[in-house]
Amino acid sequence: MVTPHINAKKNTFSERVIMSGDPIRAKYIAENFLENSYQITNIRSMLGFTGYYKGVIVSTMSHGMGIPSACIYITELFKYYHVKKIIRVGTCGTVRNDLDLNDILIALGACTDSSMNRLKFNNFDFSAIADFNMVYDAVNISKKMNLNVNIGNFFTTDSFYIDDYKVYDLLNQYRILGVDMETAGIYSKSAEFGIQSMSICSISDHISKNQFLSYQERESTLNNIIKIALESIIV
Repeated sequence: MVTPHINAKKNTFSERVIMSGDPIRAKYIAENFLENSYQITNIRSMLGFTGYYKGVIVSTMSHGMGIPSACIYITELFKYYHVKKIIRVGTCGTVRNDLDLNDILIALGACTDSSMNRLKFNNFDFSAIADFNMVYDAVNISKKMNLNVNIGNFFTTDSFYIDDYKVYDLLNQYRILGVDMETAGIYSKSAEFGIQSMSICSISDHISKNQFLSYQERESTLNNIIKIALESIIV
């Protein structure tokens, strides 16, 4: 069924979807990790593909930037395409001095400055958390791949450019691992719809060290987290 934002035909999406902010990353995953992949949606250049990973049907699609965009796509994927598992594969920032560029982070939970979750949860605070089984599987898979992962809390913000530098001190105080713009919303929508979800990111911007990966470096250094995500989503 075609929605206002997805023009995929019925039954072309897998129940398992790897999502990323960048549509080019979704295309990269399809072309480099999935067998017999084909494009299923392209409205607003938000690309989506379906193929096979180790014999299991998997889809990959962009969710755009920010909680509102991610929530639109997750809502439509659930209501009209019956998606049951979602893993966000992306990049994030950090202010932690004990972390470095390219470190792998799994968001066990995500706090936020956005009002989206409160609007849906009767103006109460909502604890936005990942699916435990997904995180458990991802950790075990990472160990088998000899990859070190850091697991903890994220801060999901509506503002990419934060001018109040005191916020960074607060994030450090509360041991926040990563800063992104989608995870808290993805976890909230997943709880609402009964979807299993997890967010796994690679550090591309180290705010306190003033270190940043180039666009090309961001693309080329994501292979490890893509493999973790794919292995986790087919379990």
